[in-house]
Amino acid sequence: MNKRLNSLDAFRGLAILCMVLSSSIAFGDMMPAWMFHAQTPPPTHIFNPNLPGITWVDLVFPFFLFSMGAAIPLALNKKADTEPFHKIFIQLFTRLVLLAFFAIFTFHARAWVMEKTPSTLTHLISIAAFVCLFLIYGNWNSFINTKLAIAFKAIGIILAIAFLGFYSFAYGDFSLAKSDIIIIVLANMAFFGGLIWYFTRKLPIWRIAVLPFVMAVFLASKEDGSINQMVFNTTPADWLYKFYYLKYLFIIIPGTFAGEWFIKESRNENTEQASKKVLSLIAVIAIALVFVNLWGLFTRTLEINLFINILGCACLLLLARDVKQSELINRIITAGAYLLVLGLFFEAYEGGIKKDFSTYSYYFVCSGLSFLTLLAFSLMEKLGYLKAVTNFLAANGKNPMIAYTAGNLFLIPLLKITTLSTFLDAMNTSAFIGFARGVIFTGIVALITVLFTRLKFFWKT
Repeated sequence: MNKRLNSLDAFRGLAILCMVLSSSIAFGDMMPAWMFHAQTPPPTHIFNPNLPGITWVDLVFPFFLFSMGAAIPLALNKKADTEPFHKIFIQLFTRLVLLAFFAIFTFHARAWVMEKTPSTLTHLISIAAFVCLFLIYGNWNSFINTKLAIAFKAIGIILAIAFLGFYSFAYGDFSLAKSDIIIIVLANMAFFGGLIWYFTRKLPIWRIAVLPFVMAVFLASKEDGSINQMVFNTTPADWLYKFYYLKYLFIIIPGTFAGEWFIKESRNENTEQASKKVLSLIAVIAIALVFVNLWGLFTRTLEINLFINILGCACLLLLARDVKQSELINRIITAGAYLLVLGLFFEAYEGGIKKDFSTYSYYFVCSGLSFLTLLAFSLMEKLGYLKAVTNFLAANGKNPMIAYTAGNLFLIPLLKITTLSTFLDAMNTSAFIGFARGVIFTGIVALITVLFTRLKFFWKT
């Protein structure tokens, strides 16, 4: 089971580091369009919702969402059968609140949000905010006694609230509506995904049955006076929840199935091993299909892309027949192939696949590719391939909150204060060097995260 958890951590680590990389490469017309979101291409990077296609940047968020979905049953499985519902609800709601606070605080703590032209003091405050997050979210119970750990968290929360309440921000006073939308969406998905999994854990078919209702609300939400429109627009607090966020259940819910299958596989007493050649070929085809879709959907070579995908999925399904001792591999291949091909058949709907505004093709294709990528990591772990790489990614995946904020709240301010940022800025000269800029920045963030992971210091919600 530990190996499979390591595979999931590596998958999550890949997603979080790619998220950092996508925001740290050179920005401008020297970079190719496929290095950015498909709907914000260079040179202007102006959002154009009419541009179809996806790039590797568009896979980052759904990959992370899928890993979150897979982690839900892994985290709640034992508690669900031994603890009353109200304790599970409190745990999920607490996580929602802590992630929402994280989204609001980290957004306001960015130097360029505090000041239009940040000074050294502004950057130092950003670094102080980064330290404050250690007080609030750190697993202090593992190092000190409970009372002192609670005191640390209380001090961190008081300092964070004081900062939000009294600092004069460049773009207006503190507002709950100003937050990191990515984290707000993740907070909603952790909460609603967790609740849906809890109530359907013994009848998974009902988990799937939820999705057509979500789809129905979206499809008819523009009908004036309809129940669908009322459900879509109703919110107790629009800074925290919008029905619009629930569209990502199409990625979270498939992820929960992957998590359940990992649990069942861990109980599998069959020690027979499939052929390494077969498992290696499955991993290669699974990863190849990711690159094929990035090429085919971005270049709009749709017919060839569909043909290659059908062929590739058919090969995976045939190879899966030779892996009779592992239900995990068979189930993941079946689910991944089905969702991927389904998404490609949805491609023409809504003007082609897009991340923004996200289409049904996007949900299904990304879920399918998530299954296949996670499978590839699991097989690499099983076969012992690329151990150093997967362990490095896993170390980042175990501490995603640190990895997500270390760049904005620590590394950028530090580079600005020391003027080392001028060296990175000087790398905005060509595509290769501009990409290397992002690799250097992301590498430093990764090393910072790995350091705390090896110290067994984690941020938790």
